[in-house]
Amino acid sequence: MGPVLRFAPSPNGYLHAGHAYSAILNFDRARSQGGRFVLRIEDIDMSRCRPHFETAIYEDLAWLGIAWETPVRLQSEHLDEYRAVVDRLLAQGLLYPAFESRAEVAAAIAEQEAQGKAWPRDPDGAPLYPGSARTLAPAARERLIESGVPYALRLDMAAACRRLEAAGRWPLTWSEYGEGTEAVAVVAAPLAWGDVILARKETPTSYHLSVVVDDALQGISDVLRGQDLFHATAVQRLLQELLDLPEPVYRHHRLIPDPAGRKLAKSAGSTSLRQLREDGVAPGDVRRLLGLG
Repeated sequence: MGPVLRFAPSPNGYLHAGHAYSAILNFDRARSQGGRFVLRIEDIDMSRCRPHFETAIYEDLAWLGIAWETPVRLQSEHLDEYRAVVDRLLAQGLLYPAFESRAEVAAAIAEQEAQGKAWPRDPDGAPLYPGSARTLAPAARERLIESGVPYALRLDMAAACRRLEAAGRWPLTWSEYGEGTEAVAVVAAPLAWGDVILARKETPTSYHLSVVVDDALQGISDVLRGQDLFHATAVQRLLQELLDLPEPVYRHHRLIPDPAGRKLAKSAGSTSLRQLREDGVAPGDVRRLLGLG
């Protein structure tokens, strides 16, 4: 039985060449090894995701000659499944509500840095959450929740790591192939991410939580994605162990730069596949430009 691979874009903008590279790699590997290729739409961010971007994803992939299994899994249709997983982690005492807004957290950290104190940052360069809500008294938490204050559910990372260590499931590793054929055992460092958000009051999931749940439910054997998500694998391996989910192998591929050498991004206005198609570029040209033959 061949591998099961997936492409999981968010419909918050038009796909660009970087997406095409990842989608083609996944599709080609599944096809060449007699496996399966599935498409997942990661649309939990209701404030940014739009139906016309979802439609454009299907159009762009079909234009590239990529075929996928149906039905397509839309994360927005499975919030109850994620909520059940969040409830499991809450019952284990591994999540706590944090009531500060992003602006309040940023201001508190900026104040510390203004006083000359170095603040730890995660592998993506973002400052770690201070953890101030972790020690909030249960009664105070209940009062804030009952009053309707927005909150995020954060993972008590140190407690989660201690639990796995006590269970003899530490240190965490994953099998990393990169773009080669030999696996390397990578030691995961989830503590470097601090107390990550796993859900919010209005949305019962987050990227880290939904991706491990979906990969398990869809039977994904090989996670083939961009190098920018390499370090995030540490958090996802932690969640897989906490939730007794299967561990896929990982293949993190190179990123496609823009003419200035920067990572392609929707937010940066990188040229979309839609625009390339309108400009008369053929799917085979895209493959050649990406070095895929």
